[in-house]
Amino acid sequence: MKGKVKMKPVYIINGFLDSGKTDFFRYTIAQPYFRSNGLTLIIVCEEGENDYEEKLLKSTNSVKVVVEDESDFTVAKLQSFENKYNPERVLIEFNGMWDPRAIHLPKNWNIEQQITMVNCSTFEMYYTNMKSMLVEQIRKSDMILFNRCDGFNEKLPAFKRNVKAVNQQAEVIFEDRNGEVDVTLDEDLPFDLKADPIELNNYGYGMFYLDALEHADRYKGKKVRFKALVAKPKDLPNGRFVPGRLSMNCCAQDMQFLGFACDYDKTDELNEKDWVEVTAEVGKEFVKEYNGEGPVLKAVSVVPTTEPSNPVVDFTQPILSD
Repeated sequence: MKGKVKMKPVYIINGFLDSGKTDFFRYTIAQPYFRSNGLTLIIVCEEGENDYEEKLLKSTNSVKVVVEDESDFTVAKLQSFENKYNPERVLIEFNGMWDPRAIHLPKNWNIEQQITMVNCSTFEMYYTNMKSMLVEQIRKSDMILFNRCDGFNEKLPAFKRNVKAVNQQAEVIFEDRNGEVDVTLDEDLPFDLKADPIELNNYGYGMFYLDALEHADRYKGKKVRFKALVAKPKDLPNGRFVPGRLSMNCCAQDMQFLGFACDYDKTDELNEKDWVEVTAEVGKEFVKEYNGEGPVLKAVSVVPTTEPSNPVVDFTQPILSD
């Protein structure tokens, strides 16, 4: 009977040149909590101004290898490193200009964590000019770490919003020279939290969706009103549907539906993809799709309406009306 194959943890860090990838890994391998028996293999796919000093590598029982061309980043190449070094753990400093969807690993390597590093001073440039590449980096990451945030405090809520639109589950951290920067969206919300009901246009619905998932208690007991597409997934119980809006991160092929479970006693009268105006009270309860508690709407009224002039949620700039 064959023994179990030992799975080796792999930590992947994405980011464009000068985003701080090397500094992050240099700091990590030097920490006592990261040190353990066995060798750490560092695979560098992009060499910047900073490097791993021999003294650091020796003291942390680490070895660095370089993969210069994207065509060489193959399972066979990675397996050759496995065979040669038999590492206890693997750190991959991935090239920000390469396609992260092409990452394929040896069978006994398992991705433990994926991080995207962002230089705050260049985020807007990359988001504007290389959005599809940046989105792919963010999409599968567990953490998005913005560094060098000094002087950008007013823009940080918008940066967080853009990231959360792509990856709602990712932890977003901002750091300046003094350490972590606290970023909340309270003052950045484009609607009046005291209104009854809270009126949500295209941009407002997107912001409400992101904020309610993170701060459901903020909206508990409040009423909201918005135009939405009707979705009726087959696995929903009777008396419940999902009103929501489509969101596009970077291209038409990248559309996703942003909706909330909504209790309504006349769901049989609704058709898939109908446009309706929903007025509902926000509650909080366990929903399996949330993997825990989250916002659930209790419909006060659901009436047919026309498709709004801006049917797709846009997180990049406010849309003043539907």
